[in-house]
Amino acid sequence: MTDAEKVLWSQLKNGQLRCRYRRQHPIGPFIVDFVCLEHKYVVEADGGQHVDNPYDEARTRWLESKGYTVVRFRNNLILGDLNMVKDTIVGHIP
Repeated sequence: MTDAEKVLWSQLKNGQLRCRYRRQHPIGPFIVDFVCLEHKYVVEADGGQHVDNPYDEARTRWLESKGYTVVRFRNNLILGDLNMVKDTIVGHIP
């Protein structure tokens, strides 16, 4: 895991943010960083290589077509403003 993924996982594991997440979980042909299966909510921690990446855009469209909500956070945002990231995640959970 990247440093950002480790920091984010420390907040997501054990149901700390209103949902129980799994890490590096397969969904169809993809492996997502984190997912709450109960609410079909995917959280991705992205480095610079993911900016405007056609593969990631297609992957997100596929996941959304299966009913998943996908939210992406840049690694520098996770490391720089974790409280905002956590608030955003919790705000998307019904």
